[in-house]
Amino acid sequence: MTHEFKRIFKEYRQAKASGLKCVLVTVVDLDGSSYRRPGVRMLIREDHVMIGAVSGGCVEKEVLFQAQSVFKNNCSKLMTYDGRYRLGCEGILYLLLEPFEPNETCLHAFDQVIKDRKSFQLVTSYERTYGELKGFGTFININATNYAFNMLTERQTEALHFSQVMAPCQRLLLIGGEHDAVQLSQFGLGMGWEVSVAVTPKEDKTLEDFPGIDSILIYEPEDFPVDIIDSNTAVLLMTHSYVKDLKYLISLKNCNPAYLGVLGPARRRENLLSELLEHDMDIDISFVERIHGPAGLNIGAETPQEIAISILAEILTVIRKTEPMMLKDKLKEIHH
Repeated sequence: MTHEFKRIFKEYRQAKASGLKCVLVTVVDLDGSSYRRPGVRMLIREDHVMIGAVSGGCVEKEVLFQAQSVFKNNCSKLMTYDGRYRLGCEGILYLLLEPFEPNETCLHAFDQVIKDRKSFQLVTSYERTYGELKGFGTFININATNYAFNMLTERQTEALHFSQVMAPCQRLLLIGGEHDAVQLSQFGLGMGWEVSVAVTPKEDKTLEDFPGIDSILIYEPEDFPVDIIDSNTAVLLMTHSYVKDLKYLISLKNCNPAYLGVLGPARRRENLLSELLEHDMDIDISFVERIHGPAGLNIGAETPQEIAISILAEILTVIRKTEPMMLKDKLKEIHH
């Protein structure tokens, strides 16, 4: 996940400033099933601080132990973890541990690709045998330029490769600044998403009213900068004002967000859509059909916190293209 990798770079900078070495751990392969799939990564600092996780918590102690030789020898290694007898996950994890010390050019390029909300690619070379793998490791491709995560990493033409395209961070745009927006923003941040809140100038809101969010957008609905909405942005209309919601919908009519939800009962949604179509008879009908309202899944939510979970759960089902169901009723594997 891009937000997890973004955090790894952030924590690496802090470790580097403190003079601490780092090791990057990547799940590159899997036999059977596991808590996380190949592509998940974590960072281990020389002082034993771990950032992220590659499992539900059972694998990390062994990974920390195995990382000590990487710190000592400055050489990548492949380790395996058989969870069939210890975790009950019925799987064998293959993890590559490599020295993590991207240079300043790489760090700058990564910051820019995150800021520009563009995709990038990670390619990790490995072999499915336990032990040191000299010259093996990860290249990150940003805007057609490859950067190695350490100076010892070389091209391995005969090796196995795990390749992963990382999409821009998932963004949650909340249009409305009432108490429920504060609650929803906190849950979105907890999921690692970038969160922005849009309010009008008369609402007299500041960034401090929404602790931790990435930005606050203060515009009248007619002037809202719709160009910031991309295919990795989930939008929720929650102004608690029928007139404002209608104005925002008119402004958003040519956007294609990953998700567009409207707070409020079904009749309110139908009235909004009727007025929207009356205002513009040429509006793309697919835009109207993509509007989710009332926003959220029926999980019996009552409190603002529970409603936030309901809404975020629906957003996930839409962007991941899944049908919500109890996992005990799922016949196929959870990850497939």
